[in-house]
Amino acid sequence: QVQLVESGGGLVHAGDSPRLSCAASGRTFSNFFMGWFRQGPGKGRDFVAAISFVGTRTYYADSVKGRFTISRDNAKNTAYLQMSSLKPEDTAVYYCAARPYNSNSFDATQYNYWGQGTQVTVSS
Repeated sequence: QVQLVESGGGLVHAGDSPRLSCAASGRTFSNFFMGWFRQGPGKGRDFVAAISFVGTRTYYADSVKGRFTISRDNAKNTAYLQMSSLKPEDTAVYYCAARPYNSNSFDATQYNYWGQGTQVTVSS
C-alpha cells in the first residue's frame, strides 16, 4: 500500500505558476506510475497528467499541454505538478494518484491509490 498526501493548493491569481506536490510513503515509490487528476464543480474527475516509474515518459490532457509539467523525484518520494498560465477554468480539486503498473491510463478507475485532494482556486 502507498499513502499519498498533496500540498501546494490554495487561492491563486490567473497567470500564476504554483507547484503542487504529492508526497508518498509506504511501498517503493519508483514502482508506481503517478498521475494527477482534477475535479471541477459539478464535473467528473478528469485526467490531467501522468509520469512513468522513473520519469522517462509523461502524458498530458490536451487542456493543460504546454502549461503544466509533471515530474517526480524518486529520492524524495515525491511527484510534482508545475502549473503555469493558470486560468479560472483550472479551478478544481487536484488529486494525486498511483498505480503499480508501468503504463499510463487516462481512466481514474485504473489508479489504485489516491490522495485526499488539494483545492486550487484561480481568480481572474
